Amino acid sequence: MKNKVLVVIAGQEFTLVSERDEAHVRRVAERVDAEIMSIARESTASSANIAVLAAANLAEASLTALETAENLRAQLKDFLAESSRIKAENAELKREIARLKQDGQMHFSQ
Repeated sequence: MKNKVLVVIAGQEFTLVSERDEAHVRRVAERVDAEIMSIARESTASSANIAVLAAANLAEASLTALETAENLRAQLKDFLAESSRIKAENAELKREIARLKQDGQMHFSQ
């Protein structure tokens, strides 16, 4: 179900339509508003240029977050592969210990 949420960005009202809940839509609007207002405080550029700069900044932040997430996914994949390798090695060592115990070659005291 689509939600229509009335928000204020850069002093103007907008109705945003989203599948996401109202709280999420408001957080998005607040982030956009904060970025626009931050640029507007430091610039004499036109409203359109400020909006484009804000969009570029937000897109850059989004791409950086995506790259970071991809890097973390790759690291996690590597860690899981290493974990599987270590588990297999551990299982093999346990089998070897059991075999040696059975053969009477190892004695453990409890």
